[in-house]
Amino acid sequence: MSRALVPFSDLRTAAYCARKCYYQRTDDDVDREPPPSVERIRDLERRYEALLEAPAGTLEAEPIAVEPVQYRKRLGATRDRLAEGGTWERLRDPNERNVYAVGKDCHGVIHKVLDAPLEPVLISAGKPPERGVWESQSVHAVAAAKALAWEHERKIDRAWVEYPAYGVVRSLELTTRRKARYRRALRTVWDLDGPPARTTNRSKCESCEFAAQCGVRTRTLRSLLPGFGSE
Repeated sequence: MSRALVPFSDLRTAAYCARKCYYQRTDDDVDREPPPSVERIRDLERRYEALLEAPAGTLEAEPIAVEPVQYRKRLGATRDRLAEGGTWERLRDPNERNVYAVGKDCHGVIHKVLDAPLEPVLISAGKPPERGVWESQSVHAVAAAKALAWEHERKIDRAWVEYPAYGVVRSLELTTRRKARYRRALRTVWDLDGPPARTTNRSKCESCEFAAQCGVRTRTLRSLLPGFGSE
């Protein structure tokens, strides 16, 4: 049976919180375009070389998430590490940018596409985990790789995620486990005929725009203070 193509963004959200994905898909007022703040952070990626040479005062005006000295040090270490394997130049001068890819099951925009070998690159406006990438980004990366592989009829073994605000670049192998998580997210989106169970990780609810609609109680500052929140 033919299934509807799923946007990358829905797969990413479903991997993070299936209930949030349901509300996004059923709310006509949801703006799916990234805010200007996200675009400002992504734009840092095009100016890495200039940022490495910029004085601290100039960097303070940029949307970086760490102190200027630390940012230059971290970005410089990233450049040196990737340059050793010949990857830095490939990332700086990709074959294509902002490519809309349509695969067998999913579709969406890939921020950068590298060639020889063919690999997708996603640019995240957020903070990287201590190691690797977040699970939702792993699912997104696998989706991008599968769509790209479907269009080019070529196997893809690796993807990249950049965190420009932190000067960090991570690679991820498309392992069997990562592909299984992608397929699970895909089935979740396809089966969303009603709101799924609430997530047990309430920390995800703190900044969710659907918290009130979902009906969860978030921990407010008042409830965290001694003597407050008790009857």
